[in-house]
Amino acid sequence: MKEGVYLSKGTILFEVGSGIDISIAMQEGPNQVNCFYAPFFTSEPVRAGSFIGSIAEGGPVNFMNVKMNAHGNGTHTECSGHIFNNGLKVNALFENFFFLCTVISVYPTKKENGDVSISRRTLEILLEGQSKECICIRTLPNDPTKRQRNYSGTNPPFIEKEAMEYLVDIGVEHLLIDLPSVDKEEDGGQLSAHKAFWHGERQNKCTITELIYIPDKIEDGEYLLNLQVANLALDAVPSRPILYQIKK
Repeated sequence: MKEGVYLSKGTILFEVGSGIDISIAMQEGPNQVNCFYAPFFTSEPVRAGSFIGSIAEGGPVNFMNVKMNAHGNGTHTECSGHIFNNGLKVNALFENFFFLCTVISVYPTKKENGDVSISRRTLEILLEGQSKECICIRTLPNDPTKRQRNYSGTNPPFIEKEAMEYLVDIGVEHLLIDLPSVDKEEDGGQLSAHKAFWHGERQNKCTITELIYIPDKIEDGEYLLNLQVANLALDAVPSRPILYQIKK
């Protein structure tokens, strides 16, 4: 089955049943992904008088309170309200949830100081200056343990400021990446990549999605992205990006 979706560049045909989820779920237990020493995702039943919101504990329904940190517990989409006091919330940002998206695989470069980062030159070679609205970056090696890794205190790879400036130059408005952050874990609060991405008027429309996982079965290339975000009035919210094969 094919479905037409109107985008700024025309009508894109895709198979409705071909979507591949590239999110990491927020879930309880020791195997959940975590970063920046965030409290782990937890849920517990509501208890009020004789009522308990757990069927397993004898209650009539499951009725849970949830504790989560959007930035630290799984795939999330963030807006410029993450680093600026501008009042922006992710759930009020989108007018469209479908985008033409380019998936690329990148080997970050190890520096003399031990940092591992994505350089401008690497992105220039892969993208060749082509205008892009949306980019999904898969870092290599693509170990499946990314889906349950504790990144806290490990100095994960990040995007160099100059590399982010290049993405801005070629028109990227929505960036998705399989790392905890586009910036270095401990950078003294500089947030240079975030600030380069949300420079000027870009604050009002551009988003960054972190902690995705792109399975190896997804080849580099062009896809249709459905970026689903939770309707929470926050600077960052849990999200579920879905990639669809484009029908030629």
